Amino acid sequence: MADYFKQLLNQLDTERAADEAQFNSFTNGTLAAQRRAGGLAWYPIAIRNTEPTRGDYLSIEVERTTHKEISYQIRFGSQVALFSNHDADDRIKGTVTYVGGDRMRITLQTEELPDWASNGKLGIDLLFDVYSYEQMRGALKRAEQSDSHLVKVLTGNESPQFTQVDYQNPKVNASQQTAVAHILGAKDLAIVHGPPGTGKTTTLVAAISALVECGEPQILVVAPSNTAVDLLSEKLSENGLNVLRIGNPVRVTERLQKLTLDSRMAGHQQIKEVKKLKKMAAEFKNMAHKYKRNFGKAEREQRKALFDEAHRIMRDVAKIEEFVSDDVISKAQVITATLVGADHHTISKLKFNTVIMDEAGQALEPAAWIPILKAGRLVLAGDHLQLPPTVKSQKSALTTTLLEKAVALHPSAVTLLNEQYRMNTQIMGFSSLKFYGDKLVAHASVAHRTLKENDKPITFIDTAGAGYEEQAEGTSTINPEEAAFVVRHIEAMNYADVSVAVIAPYKEQVNLLKELLSGKRVEVNTVDGFQGQERDVVYISLTRSNADGTIGFLSDYRRMNVAMTRARLKLVLIGDSATLAQTPFYADMIAYVENLGGYESVWEY
Repeated sequence: MADYFKQLLNQLDTERAADEAQFNSFTNGTLAAQRRAGGLAWYPIAIRNTEPTRGDYLSIEVERTTHKEISYQIRFGSQVALFSNHDADDRIKGTVTYVGGDRMRITLQTEELPDWASNGKLGIDLLFDVYSYEQMRGALKRAEQSDSHLVKVLTGNESPQFTQVDYQNPKVNASQQTAVAHILGAKDLAIVHGPPGTGKTTTLVAAISALVECGEPQILVVAPSNTAVDLLSEKLSENGLNVLRIGNPVRVTERLQKLTLDSRMAGHQQIKEVKKLKKMAAEFKNMAHKYKRNFGKAEREQRKALFDEAHRIMRDVAKIEEFVSDDVISKAQVITATLVGADHHTISKLKFNTVIMDEAGQALEPAAWIPILKAGRLVLAGDHLQLPPTVKSQKSALTTTLLEKAVALHPSAVTLLNEQYRMNTQIMGFSSLKFYGDKLVAHASVAHRTLKENDKPITFIDTAGAGYEEQAEGTSTINPEEAAFVVRHIEAMNYADVSVAVIAPYKEQVNLLKELLSGKRVEVNTVDGFQGQERDVVYISLTRSNADGTIGFLSDYRRMNVAMTRARLKLVLIGDSATLAQTPFYADMIAYVENLGGYESVWEY
């Protein structure tokens, strides 16, 4: 078992080095405006509020005053620095405690704002995420020392155990009921394999509700992304459960904000006292600041006495806040967080009988161990046949997730959700055949839905022989003629009252398509950008067209699985069969569409 974790630690160190090198290449020696354009800075900002906080720290609230349309990578928990455009050395580090829209709260590692904070333009820089890597490293070290049965099961040293449980719920289908029963009967590990559109979230909500009904005092629910955590938090809350969201929702809905620890604490009766005490502490500090320059021994002592009193008050504040926080946390039936957020200081010491990890197919394994070490039993939910987690190091073994390993080690722990509610049967068929052992069935409500009567749900338009040659564009690939054809086809189809998306595997092809389709109600993105989403009509521009059958990126078939399963009513694949069919997977795909009467040639247009 020690070797297992040593390997993971080495892989994590390699990943961190690659990530840090990439981050530094983006940020070192760049101007604030360039960092802002890359989503790594807010600049300029205005400080709207300051208040003393725990220890010798200062909490500030800032607002970005221009360039509000630029999206940013700063999140709850990010390490940041307040800087001034006057001098590169004018910087104070801090941690983001809230970010939403154009406002951010930061706890700064200082007791008072420096003089330079009132001169020139200020900004906030995102720093490299050392914290997450340290949390992951710490979790792997603890797992290596652990004697827990669950750790032994997950590393393949022991087998999972189950008891039979009868569970019936008319609101979920047969495979979903089996999955919930399996979760309730699992002593240590249960796996819910949820292919596209099969209602994985519905299943998890039913399982969590059933666990609460069976008397579980508190359940931890985690996912790798804030978006996935938000979705589950909202669904669980709608189901009448007392949910506490640790961290900062990305989806800024009022319902979600009310689930946060900040919001719950703000409504607690003891918080009025905290506000009063903080105000007093701030007043003592303000008085102390008046002795900043030109003072003798008496003034120095007076200043120290004022600061000491402010610190004493803030120690009382910290005690009350801790009590309120513990009180709110103890009353929650379900606590939700990201993987790294599961180690947030407010819940870091808590243990849970059950931990549920959603989107486990996207979870970087070292991060997954953070919540696992809090668990008596673990439920992994996801699909290892869709996109793996994104990594920065080349050919990293971290793209193989714990979910994928656990499915291979313990097939008895897996329940496949086999009824999907998204796609027409013909759209679903190829993925079902290639990835899911031909076990998927389409629910009657979607099985034969089409855009219009007698419409073909799936079409392959062959560009072979038309001279639509691919071109290298930097490190990416584009196919201008194919992109132009996609646009002409969409215009000719004259789609009304339906959602239309175009997916391309290459970033530069996506950029070209976005340019050509600007002003039209068509969404264009990479496969990764569409993970977890669905549209009525989906076009896939396969892009590759060359004499030697090189398909590059397309050889990751899981990407194709994701791309093909986004469409509800119509899927249009556009590509060069002469290039693609040299690979058996794509030869089979073209043959599948041809058998359904969906093969067309670009020459027909």
